[in-house]
Amino acid sequence: METLFWIAVVLGIVEGVTEFVPVSSTGHLILAGTWLAFPEEKAAAFEIFIQLGAVLAVAWFYRERIGAIGRGVRRESSARAFVGKLLVAFVPAAVIGLLFHRWIVRVLFGPLPVAAGLALGGVVLLAVDGPQRPPGRTRSLDDVTWGQALCVGCAQAASLWPGVSRSGATIIGALLAGLARPTALEFSFFLALPTLGAASVFALWESRRALAVADVPIFVVGLVVSFAVSLVVIAALLRYVRDHDLRLFGWYRLALALAVVLAARR
Repeated sequence: METLFWIAVVLGIVEGVTEFVPVSSTGHLILAGTWLAFPEEKAAAFEIFIQLGAVLAVAWFYRERIGAIGRGVRRESSARAFVGKLLVAFVPAAVIGLLFHRWIVRVLFGPLPVAAGLALGGVVLLAVDGPQRPPGRTRSLDDVTWGQALCVGCAQAASLWPGVSRSGATIIGALLAGLARPTALEFSFFLALPTLGAASVFALWESRRALAVADVPIFVVGLVVSFAVSLVVIAALLRYVRDHDLRLFGWYRLALALAVVLAARR
């Protein structure tokens, strides 16, 4: 149990650091879980469950704005529109994920598929973002259009391939749709609320027979650590994108993909 406790701490840190940075939290968790020998029958549920920590971090970080949206849904069209756009962006990944969940887990949850996702996402990130990129025309979340929301949602569906990165896919989709970099990042944060929340509930239901009461402390430890680390990363990333592009993460993805491939061949 003590070993599992420390593994949960490590995986919570990995989740918190990588969930909102465009480097693929799922890919990192699969790799870390494999290398740390986390019990395979519980790994999928744990990896998704600790993403709730990241969801709660977003909810806490933006608690005032979320509260204002919640209070304004009944009487303000802008609040209703923003919620509707998040749902539009949520649907593509939700539908594809439900249809192909078992195939994705069976075929793609492994080091080499993750390496492929990391490399592909890295190449796309390097191609899309950079200092030469003109600033996006949409600089406020309130100005995001329905078409832009759908574009981000379709991009998010690509992140069902482990290693591609949910945050990376949504940020790239948002940049291509014309959102300014900080706005793209914030829209990705808010889209994490329904996406990761629904994924966590679904994964726990799918794994309910493999879990026991004794697993609760380990899951809670991972969630709490993920929450705390995610809060720090959200604030740091928002500061970073004010003056920097995201190419650094593209190069990191390519380097990690190469390291995974080399490790798998040994």
